[in-house]
Amino acid sequence: MRIIKLSITAVFLVALLSSCNKYSKVAKSKDYNYKLKMADEYFAKKKYKNAQQLYEELFPVFKGNLSFEDLYYKDAYCFYMMKEYRDAESLFKGFLETFPNSSRAEEVDYLHAYSFYKQSPKVELEQVNTTKAMGMMQTFINTHPGSTRTKDATEIIDKCRAKLEQKEYRAAELYFNLAQFRASAIAFTNLANNYPESVRGDEYKLKTVKSYYRFAKESIVEKQIERFEKVITEYEDFVDRYPESKLLKDAESYKNLSQNHIKEIKNEQTQTSVKR
Repeated sequence: MRIIKLSITAVFLVALLSSCNKYSKVAKSKDYNYKLKMADEYFAKKKYKNAQQLYEELFPVFKGNLSFEDLYYKDAYCFYMMKEYRDAESLFKGFLETFPNSSRAEEVDYLHAYSFYKQSPKVELEQVNTTKAMGMMQTFINTHPGSTRTKDATEIIDKCRAKLEQKEYRAAELYFNLAQFRASAIAFTNLANNYPESVRGDEYKLKTVKSYYRFAKESIVEKQIERFEKVITEYEDFVDRYPESKLLKDAESYKNLSQNHIKEIKNEQTQTSVKR
């Protein structure tokens, strides 16, 4: 068994060395047409690294030539397939600027936008590329009405929006957990307004009501009536927006508590006034 394994390893190494030697000979060749032919062969065999290295060398040689459009496209596509999306999006952009009327323009325009989407980071990081991907996918949809890629572009926009929504939610929740209740209330208000069609809209609005309640309760007495009234106002807005919500009773409980607090404060104020 060990002999068989060693034989397989030896065959693999021989094949690898042979492939490396072949590529080395191609790379050293001064015949540019031969190099382009071999680059295309590597591309067809999905050996994108070898193909890209040759295309990059041939870029200035064939610039302005009839072969240049195909070379440019394949060079960009190699980076894309190697998951080097920053280089890919830059080259796709260059292709569109150089060949705006190309039969590949629609595909490249989509891949250009998709390269930004592939650079979209984890939720907790800055979402610059996520926002760019959304904008560029929307531009793609507007630029290519009726495209077969419209459905995919729309789905990517939805995924990007969901990620941005999740990031905003985490920030709002962090404010609440840190007991920064006014900031939390504002953040949840913005969240509900920024994503009015979200399935979690009523949850965000309840968090707004709860945040304002906690903010009011921890305020100095002179400010409490005004701030408990804000809780009631937010509750009324909750009812207007989500009259069928399962969270309605939870929101109502904060309204009732706020009304009770207001009554207590006013009673204390009246008693104090009488004593004077």
